[in-house]
Amino acid sequence: MDGTFASPADAGRRLAEVRYLADEAIATTVFLAQALGKPLLVEGPAGVGKTELAKAVAAATGAELIRLQCYEGLDEARALYEFNYKKQLLAIQAAPADRAWQETHDDIFSEEFLLERPLLAAIRRAEPTVLLIDEADKADVEVEGMLLEVLSDFQVTIPELGTVAAVRRPFVVITSNAARELSEALKRRCLYLHLDYPAAERERDIVLAQVPGIEAELVEQIVRTVGTLRDLEIKKAPSIAETVDWARTLLALGLDALDEAAVAGTLGVVLKHVSDHERAIKELGL
Repeated sequence: MDGTFASPADAGRRLAEVRYLADEAIATTVFLAQALGKPLLVEGPAGVGKTELAKAVAAATGAELIRLQCYEGLDEARALYEFNYKKQLLAIQAAPADRAWQETHDDIFSEEFLLERPLLAAIRRAEPTVLLIDEADKADVEVEGMLLEVLSDFQVTIPELGTVAAVRRPFVVITSNAARELSEALKRRCLYLHLDYPAAERERDIVLAQVPGIEAELVEQIVRTVGTLRDLEIKKAPSIAETVDWARTLLALGLDALDEAAVAGTLGVVLKHVSDHERAIKELGL
């Protein structure tokens, strides 16, 4: 498959073919990110399809998806590369006693002992690649400095091996739940896209695309109920993926209507906190 989007309309059509329904703003931004060679920063609440967008771009373009999951404490060794210390130690122990240390040193800090992590792996790939840097806001501020260095020139300097430059720039998607503000320096290097929970009509279309065989009337009921749940003051609003899961659940149970009994029996599919269950039951009058 040709990995290049010809236009925003082409991007939207090809994303739809892999069951990601992109509106005009999403399709245009994805097209521009590829055309300009810019990372795409996608921000919004959890569960609105940020990670799925990266997966869909990979599927639509025939690219390999490489994912760096960010978390507190993430460091260079887990994001870029590290050397296989256990293998190095074994090599040192196996080296002849009369061998010069410099020879052993050069051997153990060679390609054979290098462990690629997601950022380095994405840079070194010659094939089409989508690099997903997921939930960047969960990582420490120091990680942003590393990302800036990598995303500025798409190269990594390994002291023992030299500079590794990208043969083919990956399509980079950075997601953030906005738990903390990302630096202006990082944002300047990216195109920005904000995703929120979709309008009811679009969420209905997403569910219909993702759940073949479900009746449109049932989907309308599900989407309407999910919208009501999101309006409540709860810890975790249902994501789009959970809306889809709810539809699949009702289909698996052979239900054709979302009545009070169906809601009460399957509420755990979309709400994952006891307090949210209690509030929903109270507000919905179950």
